Amino acid sequence: MTTKHVAFFDTTLRDGEQSPGCSMTTQEKLTMAHALEDLGVDIIEAGFAMASEGDFAAIATITQAVRRPKIASLARAKQEDIEMAARAVQFADRPRIHVFLASSDLHLEYKLKISRQEALDRTAESVRLARSLVDDVEFSPEDATRSDRDFLVEMVRVAVEAGATTINMPDTVGYTTPAEYGKMFRDVRERIPAVDAQGVILSSHCHDDLGLAAANSLAAIEAGARQVECTINGIGERAGNAALEEIAAALYVRADYYNVETGIKLDQLYPTSQVLGNIITFKPSPNKAIVGANAFAHESGIHQHGMLANPLCYEIMTPSLVGVPKTNLVLGKHSGRAALRHRLEELGFSLDRDELQHTYYRFVALADRKKNVYDQDLIGILPDEIRARRHVPVHEEVN
Repeated sequence: MTTKHVAFFDTTLRDGEQSPGCSMTTQEKLTMAHALEDLGVDIIEAGFAMASEGDFAAIATITQAVRRPKIASLARAKQEDIEMAARAVQFADRPRIHVFLASSDLHLEYKLKISRQEALDRTAESVRLARSLVDDVEFSPEDATRSDRDFLVEMVRVAVEAGATTINMPDTVGYTTPAEYGKMFRDVRERIPAVDAQGVILSSHCHDDLGLAAANSLAAIEAGARQVECTINGIGERAGNAALEEIAAALYVRADYYNVETGIKLDQLYPTSQVLGNIITFKPSPNKAIVGANAFAHESGIHQHGMLANPLCYEIMTPSLVGVPKTNLVLGKHSGRAALRHRLEELGFSLDRDELQHTYYRFVALADRKKNVYDQDLIGILPDEIRARRHVPVHEEVN
């Protein structure tokens, strides 16, 4: 079976920045763009050129400084938006214009106040205009997952015939489920043969309102999507976008199932997450998959014992794979003797069985009173005679 490439389209600088607390200056966007380039993303959506002078300037700056990835600007299906986007990306080695127009009746009636036919006409006109300005045009039928399927297929057909090279079918409001989303991609491929015949790339773009963004993205890939739109740390509108690090890690860990390859440098996932966390106003939740502070932390005694015996017992990937410095065995009231002995030995204390048992009772009593047990706490509960025979671990610096 041939392994196929899945392109990573990072929209941290556009959709991600729309999240409260995630606004970035041009210089901060440039810093983030360099990190994304180092990470190996294929496309960077650098902003929405028509949104503001700052967005336009950031896109233009990035196109001149970041060369390997394609650089895209978002544009509504309006002439002024598309022309502004073209000017913003004109210095990119591989520019892309990303045009979007709503496809759901809800959006057409209440937001845009246009008919289905007007939407189809505008799709054709806008894609043709964008294609006259750049060779790489992406089209997104906004709110695709709540659209009438027959009309969605027709809008995609019109966009392909007008020259779109990528068709993105977004779950704009995080409404769909993996089975439904995968079926949508299969339906489009079956009903529009030109998609596969002309090599048009199908793309997923998922939001996390029901906590299904990563799962839906993977379902789309399984159904033939060859581009996935996502953000670092999953930042984005409302509950956020599909998290790049989750999708990349899943495709690697379950390569046996998905049988695709990507250009993502996995050991840059955690460093890139940290870059973003230092730029915006918050870092990922501690229990965030892959890059959260607790992603490779273990407190349960059963888990810790298994980890010390063989990390594969409780970790499906090594911390170093995604750039995390190391596994962290957290000592708390759920920890067992194995983890306590391990940490004390790291601190330079070797205890026999009886000493360990005595110390463990003291440790549990302390852990019941404290949320965090620190190294100095551990040393403090040791009897004087044990502290007196401490040896300095070879890794510890001696002044």
